[in-house]
Amino acid sequence: MKFKRILLSISLTVYVLGANAQGWNGDLGNGKYKNPILHVDYSDPDVCAGKEGYYMTASSFNSSPGLPILHSMDLVNWELIGYALQDQFPVEHYRAVRHGDGVWAPSIRYHNGEYYIYWGDPDFGIYRVKTKNPAGTWEEPVLVKEAKGIIDTCPFWDEDGKAYLSYAFAGSRAAVKTVLMVSEMNPDGTKLTGNPAMVFDGHNGHTTVEGSKMYKRDGYYWIMAPAGGVKPGWQLAMRSKNVWGPYESKVVLHQGDTNMNGPHQGGYVETPNGDGWFIHFQDRWAYGRVVNLQPVTWKDGWPIMGKDTNKDGIGEPVMEWTKPNVGKTYPATPLVSSDEFNGHQFGLQWQWQANQNPGEHWGWSSANLGFMRLNCIPHPQEMKTMWVMPNLLLQKFPGANFSATTKLSFENNPDAGECSTGLIVFGEDYAYIAIEQDAKGGLKLVQRLLKDARTSKDNETEIASTAIDQKKIYFRTKVEMVQNREPFDAKVTFYYSTDGKTFKAFGKPFKPSAGRWVGAKIGLFATGTKSINDSSYADYDWFRVE
Repeated sequence: MKFKRILLSISLTVYVLGANAQGWNGDLGNGKYKNPILHVDYSDPDVCAGKEGYYMTASSFNSSPGLPILHSMDLVNWELIGYALQDQFPVEHYRAVRHGDGVWAPSIRYHNGEYYIYWGDPDFGIYRVKTKNPAGTWEEPVLVKEAKGIIDTCPFWDEDGKAYLSYAFAGSRAAVKTVLMVSEMNPDGTKLTGNPAMVFDGHNGHTTVEGSKMYKRDGYYWIMAPAGGVKPGWQLAMRSKNVWGPYESKVVLHQGDTNMNGPHQGGYVETPNGDGWFIHFQDRWAYGRVVNLQPVTWKDGWPIMGKDTNKDGIGEPVMEWTKPNVGKTYPATPLVSSDEFNGHQFGLQWQWQANQNPGEHWGWSSANLGFMRLNCIPHPQEMKTMWVMPNLLLQKFPGANFSATTKLSFENNPDAGECSTGLIVFGEDYAYIAIEQDAKGGLKLVQRLLKDARTSKDNETEIASTAIDQKKIYFRTKVEMVQNREPFDAKVTFYYSTDGKTFKAFGKPFKPSAGRWVGAKIGLFATGTKSINDSSYADYDWFRVE
């Protein structure tokens, strides 16, 4: 009996570890790492050295909560520890789904014992939040400057106490782009002062220059910025002895002879021993903008990011390298994607499509009851597709190849009319598998698909449908990378099971696509069509990624 208990304990331990693992680990476990360090869509990443370790944030656009905060002790292994923005501001505006709007290219800095994040909302202006504890609560946003078209902001505090902010323009709002601006700020960083000045014009060979980050090193003011566009672009470094320029510039990272397209836009940081590192993204189509880490060496006063493998004087990205020397070895810690729904709060990996209205009861955790409930709240009649529904609970693709399985119980109310709940892979092309109640109270399994959701006038296409006579069911989707070079293609297949053991493929595989400036996402939904005083609902027991 004792031996059986030991075996059971080992089995449960392995099972729980598997349930909490995710499908990508950049730490090779031999003192080296591989790129991407995070095969997750953390777009436009920025990083700073903090009081303890390193902190990273990224664009979150319209998702809620926003401004993810990740922490690392070695720049390779990262943990998602919270969000700086619980509701996207302005709150009422972002209660509607506004794909691609919101938080663009934030920057994070540690200054005088506090952490600051600045970002530009292309429709409203420059915002700032700050805190003394990045894992805790951040102050409500301060609107530093009301403006239209200002994006990609970065603060800089000089030794003399003066503060500055660099930024770029979104051509879609400002009707100008491809230039970098610098403005002085008041010392507490709550207001721009004086006249902004253009310090770099990229129209001569560096189109779409944006995403600037400001630093000071070896007596030079540095502005590092991407140019050339998201998928094919490169990274620039600019230096000047005067904060207002003129700046001389140099390309310091590009694709070169490698297979890594568009290595650019990110943040530079140094470890305590003085080694330089650059964290940046690479756009992998449906997988989004995944995060890479490049060593930085300095030659003739200029940085070389990655390694100059073809001897052209410009760095090319490395695919494998020795981990940063931070004085200690830290274990591999892949990001968590699975969720047993046993806590009183949602896992940090989940985000809604929009700010939740307190009066709309989309769903909640059940604390120690051990499941998450999603309610089939009736959607407005004009919301005919998932693209505009705010109550999708989604997370980023956790790796290149993975499966996600969930167990649910559909508690349908026959009086609720048509209602549905299930598992969705979401982007501008999306598909889902669901259990539905029809208008007469019957139950069925369905797979539906919509292509070009952002612009399409069509309704979803029903791919497959079959009647079902039970309410407890398992759904699974399998995501496979078909081509691991540009363009990065993937295939999604849906499955279902009535016993959790035997899974049957359902419907047809489909090719996922990115969303608006973001990678495809995976998640859960529940929706209805008829207002009654006790809607149908689904209890999700767990969500497991392998």
